[in-house]
Formats: sequence, structure tokens, C-alpha cells
Amino acid sequence: MLMLASKLKREDGLKGPRTSAAASDSTRRVSVRDKLLVKEVAELKANLPCTCKVHFPDPNKLHCFQLTVSPDEGYYQGGKFQFETEVPDVYNMVPPKVKCLTKIWHPNITETGEICLSLLREHSIDGTGWAPTRTLKDVEDFRNREEDYIKRYAR
Repeated sequence: MLMLASKLKREDGLKGPRTSAAASDSTRRVSVRDKLLVKEVAELKANLPCTCKVHFPDPNKLHCFQLTVSPDEGYYQGGKFQFETEVPDVYNMVPPKVKCLTKIWHPNITETGEICLSLLREHSIDGTGWAPTRTLKDVEDFRNREEDYIKRYAR
């Protein structure tokens, strides 16, 4: 799955010894986003519950992926919900864009599939918005806290 990291290592080996730092920087520049995603995607896949699956349409583009959630309990039990995540170039200064591809009625999902969570906003009134210290795993953890809240109070 971490094809980008291995691809970068292979390219480095093929180029041989570097003649100058400026020349190597101009021929290949890896974004901060891609460096962070190699680590975060591995961590995300290792910690996903069995009811969730990650799919990368293009394994070389870690910044675009789909998450399929199949709840095994609660109101949405038996359903299969797909979410599309796109991580912008300036990640992690801005949050990833998450969209629900499955038509669903949920108070935090609009008719067009936009997700309305303070965690996915750059600036939030309640102070729980996106911060550069957050990761993709925080988005998953927020979903788990929301499910706990629904189980406890939405009866």
C-alpha cells in the first residue's frame, strides 16, 4: 500500500550519487503532505475497526481514497456507506475534504454529501476545529466519539 515511499526510494537509488543538492531538489520535490500521508495512512490502516475498509483507486495517490463503513450495530446496522477523502496540497495546515458518497439521512451530512463537523473546519467557534497537530486518525476517532454519544443519548 505504501507504494509512494518505495517508489521514492527506488528513484533515489536510480539517480546514483547526488551531484548537488540544488539539482536533486529541482528534479524531485516531495511535498510535506505526501511525507505525512505515508506515515498516517499506515497508521490509519493498522487501527481501523473491522467494520471499515480503505480503498485507494490509484495506489500512487495517497491523497485520494475512499472509506467504506459497514456498521454492525445501531440505527445504520447492515448499511454500507462510502466516504471519499481528498487531502489538499497544504495539508496539514488545512483539514482533509470528506464527502459521503452514499445517500443517507444524518444530521451531520447534507443532501449533497458534505460532512458538517467542526473537526473538518479550519476555524471553529467551539475551538475543536482543525489544527496542524491533528492527523487522519483524529477524524476516525471523532467518528467513534460521535457514535458513543448517539448510543448514549439518542434513544
